[in-house]
Amino acid sequence: MAPATTAAHGPYGFLGPEGSFAHVAAQALAGDAELAPHASVVEAVDAVRAGTVLGAVVPLENSVEGSVPATLDELAELAGGSPLVIAAETYLPVVFDLLARPGTRPADISAVATHPHAAAQVRRYLLTQLPAAKVIPVDSTAGGAQAVADGRYDAAVAPAAAGQRYGLDSLAHDIADNPGAVTRFVLLRRAAEPPPPTGNDRTTVVAYPQDDHVGALLEILTEFATRGVNLTRIESRPTKGRLGQYCFSIDCEGHVREARVGDALAALRRICADVRYLGSYPRRDGRLGEVLSGRADEDFRQAAGWLDRIRGAGTG
Repeated sequence: MAPATTAAHGPYGFLGPEGSFAHVAAQALAGDAELAPHASVVEAVDAVRAGTVLGAVVPLENSVEGSVPATLDELAELAGGSPLVIAAETYLPVVFDLLARPGTRPADISAVATHPHAAAQVRRYLLTQLPAAKVIPVDSTAGGAQAVADGRYDAAVAPAAAGQRYGLDSLAHDIADNPGAVTRFVLLRRAAEPPPPTGNDRTTVVAYPQDDHVGALLEILTEFATRGVNLTRIESRPTKGRLGQYCFSIDCEGHVREARVGDALAALRRICADVRYLGSYPRRDGRLGEVLSGRADEDFRQAAGWLDRIRGAGTG
């Protein structure tokens, strides 16, 4: 399914430089808006908080390597300023090439620059084909390609588009150890009123348990399960406080304006120390699961009406 584009004109930031996967995602999510590259996820997010860009497109998770910690932490923490929400998402297939300056031979390569997520996805290729090369972590794959073009490193693992943009040759195409990887990118904006439900939405929150006690995670999961709300992602992140203190980053099916989702979030707020709402937005990776009997909005309205009658007249 093609992603929806934004209506605003920008500028919009993205994890750059130009030629990165995030650049392609930003072109899809921001339409014809002006785009501004940033050297890291933190810088892109800070630009949104400062108001120098209307939003920022950054990676959230990869089908092989999982979530991007920098993005999760920026969404969960308020140390950097005002809260942000996810306004849209898109999915991109991720194909890596081994890029080098023209005339470079594999035997000439002693340092390969790439993003840590990309390095993990081509680990076996590098071990077998370039066993003596040192892998240098950089903030983005396209940034690695740019650094190779500038002469700082011998080669980069990056998208073919980055090689074309920076005048590099592709020494090997599609070198990932697990072909078919996909990365989910999100458009982050400053908090605003949620858009109307589309019927196929996803909601993201971060839940902070009251304390470390038996069944803390089960309590959180139960609030979703009893209302028939399906989770599409859940993972723990350290709160940056004391050792062993964690929060839970959660994606669920549905929209905050739907009764079952709103009721689940309200229940979380009652039992958790804090709940950070991070947006309800159209889902792009499939259709919403079937709403279980008794969990639709009309079911909640009827139940509320029944309770009101009991409270008012003593009978339902």
